[in-house]
Amino acid sequence: MNAKLQTKISRRLSLILRHKPESIGITLNENGWADVQGLLEALNKNGFYLTLNILKTIVAENPKKRFEFDETGTLIRARQGHSVEIDLGYSATTPPDVLYHGTAERFLSSILSEGLTKQQRHHVHMSTDIPLMLEVARRRGKAALIEIAAKEMQLNGYEFYVTENQVWLTDHVPARYLAQKDS
Repeated sequence: MNAKLQTKISRRLSLILRHKPESIGITLNENGWADVQGLLEALNKNGFYLTLNILKTIVAENPKKRFEFDETGTLIRARQGHSVEIDLGYSATTPPDVLYHGTAERFLSSILSEGLTKQQRHHVHMSTDIPLMLEVARRRGKAALIEIAAKEMQLNGYEFYVTENQVWLTDHVPARYLAQKDS
């Protein structure tokens, strides 16, 4: 399968499994899981043809590891980035000393003065992977990189979670823990 088609399918799945399951007539359970057969039937009914084998390929080969199957292979969900109300069931964990967040340069001064907020999502997303954060930032314009004093935050009572694809999550990052990093 070519990369362009994989990207198209991944974007559609992200929209459905993170933000708008109702757009194709499915529901997510309290932990964000959707029935695989129900998802495939709903996609196909709505003109987006997808087989189980293609879906398995997307989950396995997505470079950002955005999706996961449960241990039975009958349920699927997005690992993070939801705007719909769900509980991913992640446990608080100790972060590394420093994490990074990529943003468009035009948002930098506002973020450095007000902090990072989750906006319409459930969490602020961070990573130890600087190139990934810069790639994410470039989607919205000229990239800027923010360094987060994660360990200090945690010592001051903030909770951090990490997904299996190594995206770090927290509810809010106050401005005092942020610094611009040369990108």
